[in-house]
Amino acid sequence: MRTLTSLLGNSQKLDGGAMFGNAPRAVWAGWLAPDEQNRVPLCCRCLLVEEADGRRILLETGIGAFFAPKLRERYGVLEENHVLLASLAAHGLSHEDIDVVVLSHLHFDHAGGLLAAWDGGPARLLFPNAQIVLGREAWQRALNPHPRDRASFVPELVALLESCGRLVLVDGEQPPACLPADWRFGVSHGHTPGMLLAEIPMPDGPVVFAADLIPGAPWVHVPITMGYDRFPEQLIDEKRSLLQRLVAAHGRLFFTHDPAVACAPVLFDADKQRFAVMAGQASLQRQAS
Repeated sequence: MRTLTSLLGNSQKLDGGAMFGNAPRAVWAGWLAPDEQNRVPLCCRCLLVEEADGRRILLETGIGAFFAPKLRERYGVLEENHVLLASLAAHGLSHEDIDVVVLSHLHFDHAGGLLAAWDGGPARLLFPNAQIVLGREAWQRALNPHPRDRASFVPELVALLESCGRLVLVDGEQPPACLPADWRFGVSHGHTPGMLLAEIPMPDGPVVFAADLIPGAPWVHVPITMGYDRFPEQLIDEKRSLLQRLVAAHGRLFFTHDPAVACAPVLFDADKQRFAVMAGQASLQRQAS
């Protein structure tokens, strides 16, 4: 039996204009209400997959709590403690129980939770028993970042991953041996080169971990992109292709950054000629026999 469970990591507030690109504030403020600093609430949601053979697979680790206090304030991280570890504990697990961690890419809000909470000492890698799956192109991007997104990577994390001996780099859609053979990866380049989108088969349709291709329900609207996206027009084309396929397959999107919706089915509104999501779930626990 395969079980999917959403787990919350640390939450964050970021500038709403950056999160919604060229959409006007009058539009996006109706989707996520900004605070007095123009920041919108975001979560860093992870997905735990427990397989019938006992493997425990964690999709992403969120932003974590590795930032020193000054940087934590700058990047709008709200909690001092490592929230993902508390979420795992509430599920009866620790980071040492995870067999595989799958990362869509290495931006700190998706991979920072691999590191222990800041204590003034050197960075320390958690999840000691997990193989860490990452796209080869995303890894090369982290090793040689462009000036535009250099600040999104954590050099200490990259160095620790390089030396840990547990990094598994993948090319294309086929999963490595440490993952179930029926999983598939999409590869997206619009947000950052080589971002992996894990697709998990379920009896009622596939679940796709949408990462930063579609970080939340408002971004399902095809023209909406983020100011952080490297190639917005390419991202729009990739998004449209994924949504078309999910509608045909009765699939669902898993959202990492949406503060209210963890997972939702996709539909195409023929009257408005646009994609949308049906009523979503605030948390996820689904089983497949």
